[in-house]
Amino acid sequence: MEVSTGYRSEIVFFDLEVTRPEEGSVIVEFGATLVDPRTLVEYGSFSTLIRPPKQTHTSSLVDRCSGITKDALASAPTFAHIADTVYNLLHGRIWAGHNILRFDCDHIREAFAEINRPAPEPKGIIDSLQLLTQTFKNRTDNMQLATLAKYFGLGKQKRRSLDDIRMNIEVLKCCGGVLLLESSLPDNNGIFSKTRDFLEPHDVSIPYISVTRELDGFGSQKTQILHRNVSLKLSCGHLNIRFGISIIVNDFGQERLSFVVDPSPSLCKILDACDHHAYELFRHSGSSSKWLPVVIRKEGFNSPTLRLRLPTVKDGEVTRLDTEIYQKDSSGSLSRFDVTYRLESLFIPGNPVDAYFSLHTYDYRQKAGIRLVAEMLILHI
Repeated sequence: MEVSTGYRSEIVFFDLEVTRPEEGSVIVEFGATLVDPRTLVEYGSFSTLIRPPKQTHTSSLVDRCSGITKDALASAPTFAHIADTVYNLLHGRIWAGHNILRFDCDHIREAFAEINRPAPEPKGIIDSLQLLTQTFKNRTDNMQLATLAKYFGLGKQKRRSLDDIRMNIEVLKCCGGVLLLESSLPDNNGIFSKTRDFLEPHDVSIPYISVTRELDGFGSQKTQILHRNVSLKLSCGHLNIRFGISIIVNDFGQERLSFVVDPSPSLCKILDACDHHAYELFRHSGSSSKWLPVVIRKEGFNSPTLRLRLPTVKDGEVTRLDTEIYQKDSSGSLSRFDVTYRLESLFIPGNPVDAYFSLHTYDYRQKAGIRLVAEMLILHI
C-alpha cells in the first residue's frame, strides 16, 4: 500500500498479534487499515508477519490455530525492517482499535524504543473497547471483540491483524446502527441513555470518593456521596440474587420493598469507602442513632450481602413502583416488565440481575446509614 505523507485526515485502525507472556510478549504481526472517517470506506491496508528479534523467541513459539507458525515467522522481516512503514502509517493520524490504549499503543512504543527510534505519535486515539463500554454496555456479557462479533452474527474472531481490524469496523457499524435505531423507537424510552450517569466498579477511583452536606428543599441538611464532585451512582452486572422480594408495611400503611444480592469484592470496597466517609460526617453531627454499615456482614455467613430498595410513589389512591424493571432473555432481547403484578415471582434466588442504583443516607428512628435505591433493574431469565 502506498503511504501518503500529506494531510492525514484518515483514521488508521491497527492491530497487533503478540506472543504469550511466557513467550516474551513480542510482536509477531502488524496490520493497519486507513479508513475515511465520514464514510468508513477503506482506502488501503498493510499487514506483515514480524520475526522476533531473538532466535530463542522463534524457537520457543507454539504454532497457532490462526496460521502464525514458527516457519512463517522465521522468514518474516524484523520490526526494524518495517519500522519506516509502520511509522508513516501511524504518525500524525488518529489511531483506532479495540483495547489499543492498554495494549497495542504500549507495544508499538516499546518496539520503537528497542530499536532506538522515536515512536510515532497519534493525532488522537479512539479505543473502541472504551467507547462501546460507555455507549453499548449491558447488551452483552462483555465488550470483547469476539463476544460482540458473536452477538451480531459476524462469525468467529480469527486472531489475525487485518481480519480483526475489519471485524472491529463491522462491529462499530452494527453498534452505531443499533444505537441510532434505539433512539428512534417509541417504546424504547431511552433505556441505555439512562445508564450513562452510572459508574461500574472499575470506573470508580476510591481516592476520589467524598461526602458533602447540602440543604434539601425542606431546609434540612442532606448528605451527598460524591465521586469526582458528582453525585455517585453505581451499576453492577450479574449480581446474584440471594433473597427475593421482602415487603414491609410501615406505620403509615406504605409498602417498603427490597431484595438482597451478593456483591463483588470490588463493589464492597467502593461501598465500604462510601460508608467510611459518610460515617465520619455522621458521627460529628450530634445524632444518637446507631450507624448500620451498607455492606451486610453476619457471623456464620461466608460472604457479605447488599440490600437494594425498590422505591414506591403514591399516585392518587394507587401506590406504584418507581423502579424500571426489564427482562433480558437468552438472545439478549430486552422487554420492560409490567410491575403491577407478579413482582415476587421475578426475583428468584440464584438468578442474576443487572442493577443501577443510587446512594442515599438516612437517619430515622435511631438508625442511620446508607440506602441503596434501585433506579433500574435488568433481570436475566
